[in-house]
Amino acid sequence: MQIRIGYELLYEFPRPTPVILTLSVHYSRVSDLVRPDHMLTSPAIPVRAYRDAFGNWCSRILAPAGQLRISADAVVNDTGAPDRVVTSAEQHPVEALPEETLVFLLGSRYCETDRLSEAAWDLFGRSPTGWGRVQAICDFVHRHITFGYEFASPTKTAAEVFNDRRGVCRDYAHLAIAFCRCLNVPARYCTGYLGDIGVPPPHGTMDFSGWFEAYLGGEWYTFDARNNVPRIGRVLIARGRDAADVAISTTFGRNTLRSFRVWTDEIAG
Repeated sequence: MQIRIGYELLYEFPRPTPVILTLSVHYSRVSDLVRPDHMLTSPAIPVRAYRDAFGNWCSRILAPAGQLRISADAVVNDTGAPDRVVTSAEQHPVEALPEETLVFLLGSRYCETDRLSEAAWDLFGRSPTGWGRVQAICDFVHRHITFGYEFASPTKTAAEVFNDRRGVCRDYAHLAIAFCRCLNVPARYCTGYLGDIGVPPPHGTMDFSGWFEAYLGGEWYTFDARNNVPRIGRVLIARGRDAADVAISTTFGRNTLRSFRVWTDEIAG
């Protein structure tokens, strides 16, 4: 299938302001792009691109004073297959893990393993290891948190959402990631496009989505504690330790986000 993806962000800046943007489709999906997701700005300004420490494509701009529109509109090929489910995937002993996975066992800005370790072992210490344990974590987090955009907070951590029991997709991912790490399963945060392909209506407001990947059986597998069912049409933008590593925009000065639109729609054949 083909999926149309894109975004339109309208900011207002009181003065020229440096901004880092993480909005480009991940390099692992670039070969699937039928129409590239070139970033456009209005007014037109220079855009400098670089790859961060996690391999994500990022853009740097100096936003001028006044309004700035940032947009992209792309088409991507997709297999149309749902997320893979491999229940036989085993958990590795820590000493057998590849070095590049070890950073995803450590606590991070939004995933405080030190504050959640006792709860993780109390809740999941008797569950099967491997895929079964990660799925048990997703099942718990899916039940434990009430979803609502009104519960979104840029400062809410995994421990806070565990106690508050309310949040958005990034909060589901952060709590599941923290539990995985507490139980010695490497887990990393993912952000990207996820539409309602294959999902019956009513459909919610479209936004960028947060999920996570766990390292089992020598591979990284997708898990989604918010939806908790295999989904069709994920298009990855970036991966990191948590949402702090993959913020869609990081502004170095005051600004107002006037409007925000995201789309991801199957193109009828």
